Amino acid sequence: MKTTTKDVCALEDHLGFWLRFVSNHVSGRFEKLIAAHGLTVSEWVALRTLYNKAESTHAELIEALGMTKSAASKVVTRLETKGLACRISTAHSAREQRIGLTAQGRSLVPVLASCADENEQFFFGHLDLTTKQALQQVMIDLTKQHQLTQVPVE
Repeated sequence: MKTTTKDVCALEDHLGFWLRFVSNHVSGRFEKLIAAHGLTVSEWVALRTLYNKAESTHAELIEALGMTKSAASKVVTRLETKGLACRISTAHSAREQRIGLTAQGRSLVPVLASCADENEQFFFGHLDLTTKQALQQVMIDLTKQHQLTQVPVE
């Protein structure tokens, strides 16, 4: 059977198209805001994760980033090089290390969080609170329905 163009839906007929379209623009603008501070989105996620605790294990950071051990280690190394995070040896073992923010890293997180807030306002500020909450709930429901667990970092 031959398929004609009439039988094929337009891209714009799919909700997934619009989700991806908006998501790419939201993410792209946020990447630029973060890049202005010399960081990547994965570095931001790591900083924000580390901000919640005095110290974190590699395993906790790997889970938060949804990356391999090697990739997460590279993120930590980049943050160390930038003076934003540090590895801390534990008393239990010289091999076991924890990761923490430096004072510079801790003070940068609120600045970057305001970039996230600004991006959110730019794209969704025109929506009333009820609409924003409904949209967010739909996204949360989809996440639960499909058991999506990895935080998008790139």
